[in-house]
Amino acid sequence: MRRDAYTNPGAVFLSRDMALIRGLRLLAINVLVFCIAAEAIALATFYYQHGWLFYLDPYRQPYASIADPPGGGLSAIGLSPYFGPTHQPGIPFDIPEPLRQGDRPPVATNNLGFVSPFDYPFTKRSDRQFVVGLFGGSVALWFCQVGVDRLIADLRRDPFFMDKEIVPLCASHEGYKQPQQALLLAYLLSLGQTFDLVVNIDGFNEVALGNLNDQHGWDPSMPSVMHLDPLVNLVDQSTMTPEKLDALGAIQHDRQRLNWLAGWINTTRLASVDVAAEQYYAIVLRRYQASLARFGDLPSNPSRTSLIRVTPRTRPLEGAALFDEIAQEWMTASSLMYDMLAARRVPYVHVLQPNQYHTTRTFGPDEAKVALNPDSPFKQGSEAGYPALVRAVAAGAGEARTSVLDATHLFDREPSPMYIDDCCHYTLKGYSMLADFIAAAVLEAEAQSGAKVRRTAP
Repeated sequence: MRRDAYTNPGAVFLSRDMALIRGLRLLAINVLVFCIAAEAIALATFYYQHGWLFYLDPYRQPYASIADPPGGGLSAIGLSPYFGPTHQPGIPFDIPEPLRQGDRPPVATNNLGFVSPFDYPFTKRSDRQFVVGLFGGSVALWFCQVGVDRLIADLRRDPFFMDKEIVPLCASHEGYKQPQQALLLAYLLSLGQTFDLVVNIDGFNEVALGNLNDQHGWDPSMPSVMHLDPLVNLVDQSTMTPEKLDALGAIQHDRQRLNWLAGWINTTRLASVDVAAEQYYAIVLRRYQASLARFGDLPSNPSRTSLIRVTPRTRPLEGAALFDEIAQEWMTASSLMYDMLAARRVPYVHVLQPNQYHTTRTFGPDEAKVALNPDSPFKQGSEAGYPALVRAVAAGAGEARTSVLDATHLFDREPSPMYIDDCCHYTLKGYSMLADFIAAAVLEAEAQSGAKVRRTAP
């Protein structure tokens, strides 16, 4: 053998080439088998998850990109000099999956940063149009998207509204609390915006976020520290800590990775790639959301020379006295809204929203896991503050200009789940019940008031 190899070295190289070819062929076969098996498993997984074959699926919901802030900035939130944090224009509103209804197209933010298909001021095209302004925080914002259709349907059962085109104008924003609603209403009226009815859904943010403001050393009347403080960090770098800078870098990195994955998922023709990319997307999305939460929770450096001046506590208050003060300011701001609208003969409906931390409702075990969180940052303020709001409502019940509809017990006897998270937001059933409550109040109030919206005789 050695002599043959020595006398015929070409045979050695040929033998090695054949071995290499066989190895590569075996590797290629193994890779092909692996790919086929992975595709088959992914195809079965996709069918199990969605109920149809990946290749025959005409209804795949495309993954939306997480938009970089307009102009390439660091935040999709802007800072209005009149009413505080607001969205940049053109940001799509992401409705949570459990609240999506049919094929309703997503709505983006308008010229003022509010989620609406209309720019403001909106001008009526005909006398048939009936403009309803919807004010408040995130509960009102979600109501604009998933509850307003029910409100319109309820109103149209009344003869007065049968031939009306009801136009809802959403002037709600997550984290808003009084006096932001009053300031926003004054601004819109100054622009020439007209309303036929205004509904204000609030109360929770005033006590839950007002309490957080107080703990942070801000006056409770200031915009929410959770929403304003990150903007202060971006405007004034002297308030940024190294930890906040790290969190901000992680947010930017994960946003870019999510958008890259979204493009890959939306264009792939392989089930294995789709399933694997979706799993990786879910991992990165959780990390991205954790970075957002971390950025918001991290304390800022105090800066007495900051360009944004936030009013500190105007006077030291603790316990019940703090929430009595918040409730009084809440009622005063609502009275100002009433006065501005009454001068224009526009009805005003103010609703104290339900909340899971102040209720006699019995929660089922599954709903309790979702809705009740002893570590929620909103729990303390809601539990301690809602009694003060309810007392303020009762104290003003005899005064038309400060009348508030108390909906705190609206869900108490409803057995089906009402809450979708541990903050304050409702299920579709919850928003439907709130819409019914508001519609009934609108029709009853206007039947008695003799204002523009008058319930006609059947």
